[in-house]
Amino acid sequence: MYKSYSMELAGRTLTVDIGRVAKQANGAALMHYGDTTVLSTATASDKPREGIDFFPLSVEYEEKMYAVGKIPGGFNKREGKASEHAILTSRVIDRPMRPLFPKDYRNDVTLNNMVMSVDPECNPEIPAMLGASITTCISDIPFDGPCATTQIGMVNGEFIINPSLAMKEISDLQLTVASTKEKVIMIEAGANEVKEDVMIEAIYKAHEVNQEIIAFIEKIVAECGKPKHAYESCAVPEELFAAIKEIVPPEEMEVAVFTDEKQKREENIRQITEKLEEAFAEKEEWLAVLGEAVYQYQKKTVRKMILKDHKRPDGRAITEIRPLAAEVDLIPRVHGSAMFTRGQTQICTVTTLAPLADAQRIDGLDEFETNKRYMHHYNFPSYSVGETKPSRGPGRREIGHGALAERALVPVLPTVEEFPYAIRTVSETFESNGSTSQASICASSMSLMAAGVPIRKPVAGISAGLVTGETDDDYIVLTDIQGLEDFFGDMDFKVAGTHDGITAIQMDIKIHGLTRPIVEEAIARTKEAREYILTEVMEKAIDAPRAEVGKYAPKIVQMSIDPQKIGDVVGQRGKTINAIIERTGVKIDITDDGAVSVCGTDAEKMDEACEMIRIIASDFEEGQIFTGKVVSIKEFGAFVEFAPGKEGMVHISKIAKRRIDKVEDVLSLGDEVTVICMGKDKMGRMSFSIKDVPEEVS
Repeated sequence: MYKSYSMELAGRTLTVDIGRVAKQANGAALMHYGDTTVLSTATASDKPREGIDFFPLSVEYEEKMYAVGKIPGGFNKREGKASEHAILTSRVIDRPMRPLFPKDYRNDVTLNNMVMSVDPECNPEIPAMLGASITTCISDIPFDGPCATTQIGMVNGEFIINPSLAMKEISDLQLTVASTKEKVIMIEAGANEVKEDVMIEAIYKAHEVNQEIIAFIEKIVAECGKPKHAYESCAVPEELFAAIKEIVPPEEMEVAVFTDEKQKREENIRQITEKLEEAFAEKEEWLAVLGEAVYQYQKKTVRKMILKDHKRPDGRAITEIRPLAAEVDLIPRVHGSAMFTRGQTQICTVTTLAPLADAQRIDGLDEFETNKRYMHHYNFPSYSVGETKPSRGPGRREIGHGALAERALVPVLPTVEEFPYAIRTVSETFESNGSTSQASICASSMSLMAAGVPIRKPVAGISAGLVTGETDDDYIVLTDIQGLEDFFGDMDFKVAGTHDGITAIQMDIKIHGLTRPIVEEAIARTKEAREYILTEVMEKAIDAPRAEVGKYAPKIVQMSIDPQKIGDVVGQRGKTINAIIERTGVKIDITDDGAVSVCGTDAEKMDEACEMIRIIASDFEEGQIFTGKVVSIKEFGAFVEFAPGKEGMVHISKIAKRRIDKVEDVLSLGDEVTVICMGKDKMGRMSFSIKDVPEEVS
């Protein structure tokens, strides 16, 4: 049966159509927000996937170019692999949804969100996020929802709920918050050094709006929801846990995991696992889930040690950061490099500078193709965790970590006018044991300064963790979590910022939400840690951007010309500008307002190119002196090219102070001559003279 539900959300109508389309999916909703339309579906397999020890959830966000009236570029003319924006949106949908599925559920689940129409006033991410929750809630798939998601912007200090694409461009805050009925379950933010108290206020403003949406979703579920289906639980049998504890007492497991060396801990667990495999050799059903059982045993041990005994696996205090180190100029000849080490996490970031023409072009679901001037790329090779597997390019995790670091650093970058370069930073993970994304922010900040990029302030990042007990007030927040505390803990709360405020947040949790005291304590902890990292480590390695770009970086000279002269400089089909580039070896960018950037490594050639552009773009006046080459000889005179595509005629009577019968008696093709402008002839052409050039010039 087809039903339609509507509510007013941030001044626009959100409409949910149930039973209208995609009826064979477990759950489906056609979402409308203004004129933005997204089809959300939830499907699950009938049986669990065999041989896995995780919940196989796939979240897709499909951008259809017809949604904005575009035909995809390239030869194929159809949508290809997901864009970076689509991948990041999928991750934002995934993170609040995943913890609400049963932990022992092993059926494949796919949440698909297809953007079919885009209204610039209504961001399609909003109906996609809400659609994923609604379709899962009304389906027969086990799910402990609903959850809701709201975006918050801030313009002139005022919060804006679900800002439009245009508002996002001028907003000092881009915050996304997901909530259940009781708690915040996911936070993601980019910000222009927003103060901690303002950020907390914004988070709970979004949480309030989410409660209105959840009430709306509950009404839909009450009328359209299907009974949840039964499923085959993959939980580890309690009798197996009891048998394991007989062979490996809790004290032995504590000794195994209580070390600050990841490799040592892994060896200890390997030996324990081998001992258990020998003990259970004749119990195949136990051997099938032994790996998961050992994992759960480690998890319970670590959580108990932290929560009850306040003991961390590497012996640190609850608020203590692992040993830190920072250095710059690690890699020769690159434009800038820096390495940041925190315990067994080590990142090297390399900065590359290029002309603005090398900025990334992005053709997405907005009205115009946009350029991305700053690019941050993050790589996570298998050797960084002591594993061996072939590199297949960046996955969703790498793209997400790169985007987080990029978001953290964009607020401190110089403007194009201040620094007319395209900038790329690449973070290479040398070693990983937790929070590599935050280490990449620290390394990138230093690398940018080493490259001579005049960032306004350095940015540092750090992560806080969480272990919870049976009640909301039984918890402990951990500063600087390592890999084990991330795997076995309940939260990874990443915060990046300067001394003066937050520039980025990404919060993932494995439980059903955080209380406000936990959120406030995590933000306070990360501020304290970030101040320490900036002052005691990063600023001691490099305390300010270098005054100039490095020896091997391209140099850029900026100049302005009359916009009416841009066509003269470019020439027909680019002939003139290409001739300048060919002669000098520089790169040239010209904007519509007449701003010209000349990029090269040879200062003399750059000056030559600038002079050519000045000549072409200037209005010629009587008395101006130029140097050029003879490019054509006629009976009546010679044509001299004094800039690419710019020629003037020297009449035969103006070539020499004596009378000559033939131009060839004095000039040959290719001769370099100095001429003076005599104004325009009767035909309106520029007229030059060689004989009237002042002696001091000639």
